[in-house]
Amino acid sequence: MHIAVIMDGNGRWAARRSLPRTAGHRAGAKAVNTLVEGAARRGIGVLTLYAFSAANWSRPRGEVSALFALFRRHLITQTERCIAQDIRLNVIGRRDRLGADLLRLIERSEQATAHARGMHLRIAVDYSSQHSLLEVSRRLRAAPLIEQEQFLAQLAAVDHSAAPVPQVDLLIRTGGEQRLSDFLLWECAYAELYFTPCSWPDFDEAALDAALADYAGRERRFGQVSVAQLAARDRA
Repeated sequence: MHIAVIMDGNGRWAARRSLPRTAGHRAGAKAVNTLVEGAARRGIGVLTLYAFSAANWSRPRGEVSALFALFRRHLITQTERCIAQDIRLNVIGRRDRLGADLLRLIERSEQATAHARGMHLRIAVDYSSQHSLLEVSRRLRAAPLIEQEQFLAQLAAVDHSAAPVPQVDLLIRTGGEQRLSDFLLWECAYAELYFTPCSWPDFDEAALDAALADYAGRERRFGQVSVAQLAARDRA
């Protein structure tokens, strides 16, 4: 199962407590640890987290710096935990706008966990699905006929995706907003969408179980006729 999460609501969580936005991001980083460990215990195969979108560069410089400082600290402290829990770590998104020191940390973490056989944890940083799709189109513009396998290989290369992953089964967005925000547009073609007003720092294992229970109650048809409709037709 592939779960993708748009981790939204850190700033509003902090504002309700009269705290700076950076305090919300620090609380959100702790929620990441809770979700990763909880998802791994529940046997989730792939977990993709939207950590920093390409659009987030427009935020105040101090907030952007704080977010990347948290990300660097997460890579340093969590890589060993990923190794201990057999979790493979992969950072997807653009890398041409990241600093050399951060790139070295990303590559070191990916190499250290490359042989893990447990959950595949993907963290989207400087990510834009629209940019990725446009870049794939540019790279394949001379191809007379584009097969889906060829397209997906190029998409993985553009996104620095270390290994093939299945399409998203469940997309969770916290914070109350109900949109995809340029996240995994190709991969979410048939994803079930789950929106919750819960701010990201408050999203715990109970909230994850609620999302999974909601998902379990849905019938995924992928454009086909539902089982219930087929049964009703047969009875008629």
